[in-house]
Amino acid sequence: MSASLLSINDLHKSYAVPVLRGVDLDFAKSEVHALVGANGAGKTTICNIICGITDADGGEMQMSGVVHEPSSMRDAERAGIRIVMQEFNLIGNLSVAENLFFRSLPQRYGLIDFNSLFDDASVVLHDMGMDSIDPRVPLRSLGIGLQQLIEIARELIQPCRLLILDEPTAALTDPQIELLFEKIESIKAGGTAIIYISHRVDEIRRIADRVSVLRDGETVISAVVAEITTDEIVRRMADKLVKPPVERRAATQRSSALVVRELGTRDLLKNINLDIRFGEILGIAGLVGSGRTELLRAIYGADKIDSGCIRSGETSEPINLKSPMDAVAYGIGLIPEDRKQQGLLLEQSVKANVTLSSLHLFSRLGGWVDTSAEQEAVESYRKLLDIKCDNIVQIVRQLSGGNQQKVSIARWLLRDCRILLFDEPTRGIDIHTKMAIYNLLIDLARQGKAIVIVSSESRELTDLCDRIVVMSNGQLSATFDRGEWTAEKIMAASFSAYVGDNAA
Repeated sequence: MSASLLSINDLHKSYAVPVLRGVDLDFAKSEVHALVGANGAGKTTICNIICGITDADGGEMQMSGVVHEPSSMRDAERAGIRIVMQEFNLIGNLSVAENLFFRSLPQRYGLIDFNSLFDDASVVLHDMGMDSIDPRVPLRSLGIGLQQLIEIARELIQPCRLLILDEPTAALTDPQIELLFEKIESIKAGGTAIIYISHRVDEIRRIADRVSVLRDGETVISAVVAEITTDEIVRRMADKLVKPPVERRAATQRSSALVVRELGTRDLLKNINLDIRFGEILGIAGLVGSGRTELLRAIYGADKIDSGCIRSGETSEPINLKSPMDAVAYGIGLIPEDRKQQGLLLEQSVKANVTLSSLHLFSRLGGWVDTSAEQEAVESYRKLLDIKCDNIVQIVRQLSGGNQQKVSIARWLLRDCRILLFDEPTRGIDIHTKMAIYNLLIDLARQGKAIVIVSSESRELTDLCDRIVVMSNGQLSATFDRGEWTAEKIMAASFSAYVGDNAA
């Protein structure tokens, strides 16, 4: 093993309840060390303490033999520690170059030297394998995957002894993942230690040298990756076997919930024809940027439809969905890809988030809210979805990613939406919470709900869905019923609009 860079001994941290219970870890130079564990196991809290974002309640950290006790994130950065979080810390209205060098913009005569800025940014982009990106373009013009790579590149501009990557591939395509892994190998060879947090065990087996499993705020095992099996990693995470989702069978013909005809938007979508059916799980596959999210947003009334229409599957009458309020009134709920920015009020309680769209159910004469009935309803969904929280008045920001996702889902279950749109429903969620959500979706379809799922994980779609449609460059390129698809067919359809082929 390489020389130790950072050692953690008996680390403790509590909020309302203990989060870390005496964690011991060691991170070596020139090594990728993966941290895995269920949501809420303590991974993010450890990283926040290392980076000076929060203080430990007890224990000690040493960096190269010197006590490491950062009082702020800037303190940790001075020690050469960099972190790339799941939530982007970028400014969409600024250029790619300005985002890269925001902390150290080159100046000349007291003004920003844009020529030097763009030249320096071009060098950084070349080093990341992203020569095709113009450093002058606004960051918001890039897809979410490229923005993730820009955030990683920004942290590597400065001297880096320890790099923390929190779910770095969650928004990346396969080619982008390859770029990232090449960069990781390069900086590892230069002596940097890398803490790699991911729920994707296949990635960990490929990129990591060592893996540590956390459970309930404790380190349950640290091992060389080559010496531990995937089954053992998963078992150690929960100390129990993971139950696969209930097997899906081909659905019988169902009645239509929504009928989309010749739908188009100015920026991307073109002539989309789609039937969404009650009692069915419909999957939407495709590359990042193909229009999957935009299709859900158009159906939900969040993006303007410039051509075509959406009709009621029950009456064939056009539905005027000009806003999310119209969609919710019709019985459509959307769980967005970015739950923190678009799906939740992070500083509000679990209760407030769950009842946000259903307060009318508890409204009484005079405008008063029946708080007793409201609490009873939220408690019932907390138990149904097994939302791990101290109580329903706990602030949502304090919950793990998986439990935040369950809060988003609970909102629409309480509203009793007939049509539920899920955009990347299990991104950044541990395998046990993922299986629970899979079984929930299957159960909702059995109840007669119409379920639509956008996912970048092909296995997720093939395990869950009754039908899969494939988006390619804003177009619907293929439709497969259960039993008709293969990974090769889905991939070919995903690329079809970019290479001019027609998918089967």
